[in-house]
Amino acid sequence: MQTLAKDPNPCRVIGVLDDGAESLTPTALAHIRNADVIISWADSLALFAPLFKPDAQVHDATGKLSEVPEWVRSARALDLRCVVLATGDPLCFGVGSYLASRLCVNAVDVMPNVSTIQLACARLGLSWADMKLASIHTRDTGEWERGAPPSHGMYALAQQLRRHMHLAVLTSPENTPGRIARLLQIEGLAGDFRMAVAECLASPQERVLGDLSVDEVASGEFAHPNVVLLWRQTPLPDPVLTSQADSAFAQRQPDKGLITKQEVRAVSLARLQLRASSVVWDIGAGSGSVGLEAARLCQQGHVFAIEKNAGDFAIAQSNHAAFGLSNYSLFNAKAPELLDGWPDPDAVFVGGSGGELAELIRLITQRLKPGGHLVMNFVTLENLATATATLQALEDSGIAWDVLQLQAARSKPILHMHRMAAENPVWIVTAKKEK
Repeated sequence: MQTLAKDPNPCRVIGVLDDGAESLTPTALAHIRNADVIISWADSLALFAPLFKPDAQVHDATGKLSEVPEWVRSARALDLRCVVLATGDPLCFGVGSYLASRLCVNAVDVMPNVSTIQLACARLGLSWADMKLASIHTRDTGEWERGAPPSHGMYALAQQLRRHMHLAVLTSPENTPGRIARLLQIEGLAGDFRMAVAECLASPQERVLGDLSVDEVASGEFAHPNVVLLWRQTPLPDPVLTSQADSAFAQRQPDKGLITKQEVRAVSLARLQLRASSVVWDIGAGSGSVGLEAARLCQQGHVFAIEKNAGDFAIAQSNHAAFGLSNYSLFNAKAPELLDGWPDPDAVFVGGSGGELAELIRLITQRLKPGGHLVMNFVTLENLATATATLQALEDSGIAWDVLQLQAARSKPILHMHRMAAENPVWIVTAKKEK
């Protein structure tokens, strides 16, 4: 067992609240009063300024988080006593973990206070032990939209809302309680949650609003800083993850079409070799069946789907809403449009090519991550021939491929008995990028 050597003059990262000195220990107060260099954000600097030494160097980190580690390094190099003031528990979505990851472990001494999440739960008498803690204190990427990509500042929260019964969320001036509520409305979850908002905790302006409806919060105004608590009123869904019955999907009428049938879907998904974190492309999404089931399997990943036909795009949109997924983005365009803006995939499914099959295969195999899989379904000999010829020419580029013919037959009633009715044969072409 290794014991960490103590630094004689570490940077003290001290958790503070809006009650100023009241919630600080004598040791923490002494460090603030004796500090040669003080780093914090505007509100805390103003609150604690009377405690600073007259000759203390003060750095305002507002909008300058990336500069904080260098300020600390410079202070330590001159053997100056350095203090960073952070809200609540600096290791709970705070600057403490940020500094620890960029400086030597023994260069930082964290002195936590009560976190604002703990305070909010205490005010409402709620246990926080089983809460999912989340933060949307990120750059402003605007209001949530259905199908928003992982780059959106509220993306992680959208996923967490579907997986947890109780959540505590640290907000930002832009990502407000109202935005959270509107996200719930957009994702069809407004009736599933109740909310509470705790404003300006440990300050004279403190206000705690409990047991609010999502609609009330969506139209309300709340003072910052605040913490949002959410608790589910309905059980967490426990859906079938893959190979649902074809009837589970809305489809083109009167002709049942542009849906990969259940048996073919099961084999195609298996051949994609998906992981929980996979990034998946679904090209020629049709009704969306393969991409939506892939999204359920890749709960930590994301599916980007594209469909050129406006009618089928609308059907896929309705299936997306019915499936209750926030890690699926659907676009109405013809591939290879838009693909340049998508992240490189771990797996690609091609259900329709719009006459650009050879070009698509070459593009996909270039973008596919090493070890990734491309799976294509064909019902015509011509497309099969194009695909195999294109893949044959790519073998020297590290592409290994094979073809599986799948033909299923389903029982159908005939008088008081049953007969077997054959489905159309489907060729499943799988390519793996070896390197």
